[in-house]
Amino acid sequence: MSNMIEIRWHGRGGQGAKTASLLLADAAFNTGKYIQGFPEYGPERMGAPITAYNRISDTPIRIHSNIYEPDYVVVVDDTLLESVDVTAGLKENGAIVINTTKDRKYLKEALKGYKGKIYTIDARKVSMETLGKYFPNTPMLAAIVKVSGIMEEKDFLEDMKGSFKHKFAKKPEVIDGNMKALEMALKEIKEIA
Repeated sequence: MSNMIEIRWHGRGGQGAKTASLLLADAAFNTGKYIQGFPEYGPERMGAPITAYNRISDTPIRIHSNIYEPDYVVVVDDTLLESVDVTAGLKENGAIVINTTKDRKYLKEALKGYKGKIYTIDARKVSMETLGKYFPNTPMLAAIVKVSGIMEEKDFLEDMKGSFKHKFAKKPEVIDGNMKALEMALKEIKEIA
């Protein structure tokens, strides 16, 4: 299945990595793709490291396991760089997307010589400016869509507007902020040379 894209998410309980992986799966499904979006559960609690996964393909997906050799890795919390091997199995022709303000030198050391592309975004800044609170998952969702090219940005934003209307039906005041967070994140993501 050469057209399949596999993504592994690393975050902490309560940061929304699982929710972001499920929203990505829904958005990809709505563009006609075959999808999987699932978390890996252990004794998770607020703040504990968690992992979530996505598979997105143009053809039916027949694999039902965790992802051991992802094309992309999303790191929602950069403190995990010191405790979790986030690049384990990550393909060098893929990329890693990290929510961080740390410099290139630190990232190169923390990623233990990973030779693929490294992208960063300050999801805290994006969410504070657009939502007034720290919700890193919304900017990280936009960042992985931009880096992976899974779908057109226009289609993604359109689909997310519908998803947010449904998800936040009882809190419609948060829809605009979430949409602004997605739009800002699509512009703020940058590659570390």
